[in-house]
Amino acid sequence: MRLNWIKTSSDAYKAMLGLETVLEQSGIELPLLELVRLRASQINGCAYCVNMHASDARRGGESEKRLQTLCVWRDTGHFSPRERAALAWTESLTRLSSGHPDTAQYQALGEHFSEAEIVSLTLAIATINAWNRFGVGFDLQPE
Repeated sequence: MRLNWIKTSSDAYKAMLGLETVLEQSGIELPLLELVRLRASQINGCAYCVNMHASDARRGGESEKRLQTLCVWRDTGHFSPRERAALAWTESLTRLSSGHPDTAQYQALGEHFSEAEIVSLTLAIATINAWNRFGVGFDLQPE
């Protein structure tokens, strides 16, 4: 670890926890949030967060089959249409430098999520991407 960012700036950590509190109250189901967190962390190469969210998903009842195929979710039938829409949105917002989500993708998202849920899902994606920047930037390692 390069530095203990939590000890160095407890205000930054509290701000991040505040986002998590909002997400807990968002109504988005926890298993879906964990898939979103895990997929973004895989894309961002955050070993600490991949380990944590895979473990959290397992504790929440997620199957090994789904966890093992999350990185190739488009090529399996293991994910529901709602999950697939969320994962596509996650990948698009996590990979903004590769292009922006198109109208068709946003419309597909709207078929499975209310407007409030789309905002919450987007907040979840933004939040895990921020956590990943702390994890990767400060070289956090899984325990």
